[in-house]
Amino acid sequence: MSLLKTSALNGIAVIVRTGTSLVLNKVLAIYVGPAGYALIGQFQNALTMVITFATGATGNGVVKLTAEYTTDVERQRRMWRTAGLLVFVTSLVGAALILVFRDTLASTFLHNIEYSGVFVWLAICLPLIASNALLLAIMNGKKEIRRFVVSNIGGSIVSLLVTGTLAWQFGLYGALVALSVNQGILLLVTLQQALGTDWFDRHSLVGSIDSKEARRLASFVVMAATTAVVSPLSQILVRSTLVDRFGLIYAGYWDAMWRISALYLTLITTTLSLYYLPRIAEIRQWPEMRRELLLVYRTVLPLVIVASIVIFLARDLIISLLFASDFRPMRVLFAWQMAGDVVKIGSWLLAFLMIGRGLVKSFITTEIIAGLMFWLATIVCTQLFGFKGVAIAHLVTYSTYAVIVAALTISTPGRRMAMFSPDTQDSA
Repeated sequence: MSLLKTSALNGIAVIVRTGTSLVLNKVLAIYVGPAGYALIGQFQNALTMVITFATGATGNGVVKLTAEYTTDVERQRRMWRTAGLLVFVTSLVGAALILVFRDTLASTFLHNIEYSGVFVWLAICLPLIASNALLLAIMNGKKEIRRFVVSNIGGSIVSLLVTGTLAWQFGLYGALVALSVNQGILLLVTLQQALGTDWFDRHSLVGSIDSKEARRLASFVVMAATTAVVSPLSQILVRSTLVDRFGLIYAGYWDAMWRISALYLTLITTTLSLYYLPRIAEIRQWPEMRRELLLVYRTVLPLVIVASIVIFLARDLIISLLFASDFRPMRVLFAWQMAGDVVKIGSWLLAFLMIGRGLVKSFITTEIIAGLMFWLATIVCTQLFGFKGVAIAHLVTYSTYAVIVAALTISTPGRRMAMFSPDTQDSA
């Protein structure tokens, strides 16, 4: 499926997600306020790490190898069974650990032991969340784009109904519980979509581990685990810096700004996952990869630039529509955040090469550098420029990241050819 067709289909899901997110943002702004936003952001960072552990961090590996094994159905199934057993074990272990340490988790991430019940809900739903993530990864790798889109639309509607209702009835506690259970409920939609395919059956997903496929998945597990720890951890450190320097409410303003970025970049990032990552896995020669890379840049970057400009110009309207009048201090973040978002997407187009071609060492190195730099740049930039320094740090981080990623992937003929050598992972 072409990039434009994938974008068009994914656009349907994004339109639904955007509409539901607009309503949900307003509900949360009213019922939890800026300080509540900061705690929701903190919990979402923790949730990312927990879900990645629960899925064995196999998501990108399942997508890549499913696409790579397109002509070898039996090998696909061996890989799925390996991933399935890994997901089953890690989700149960994760659920047990969450139950045991729920008080500590509530105190660490939410600064209040009274929120420990939220983690009980998360533990109960964790195996369902992990199963849903595995099925979505297989759909992505199989290029079942329509079914993937339906599942995402279902997720948006479930998120709106559950989070909106619980936030309305129980405030911040209800919103946190909703975040814990939403993806577990979504399994019902994803499972219904999977039942309509010719590849889904019990024998395809349940069985013993294949040692060869486990080794192939291992490199992707390391990369995904790195992202799942470094990115949320850097955001937690940044948020803590903002709380210490400006207070919890200002940390909430930054979380609201980050949510706007995530909202409008969703079309780009999900399209890259749906189209670009499986496509990278299929390509065998640099000239073809170069053409694909140029196509994606010509298609994606102009969209991001235009969207960023529009959002900057409409920032006051966006704040009033999506949030509330007490979120107005966040307007100083828009210019630098939008500029950083453009550079971020440009760098991610190259970073996907490292994921799709298995450049493990390079990927891990750049992720750690980016995470540390964002935190350290926030400390320095907020000292120099005040609250808007956190958005300036965002731009500085991804400008540096883009240069490093380019140097490790396409800077020299040797780097470019290394992506297609049989021992790609060792060449990183």
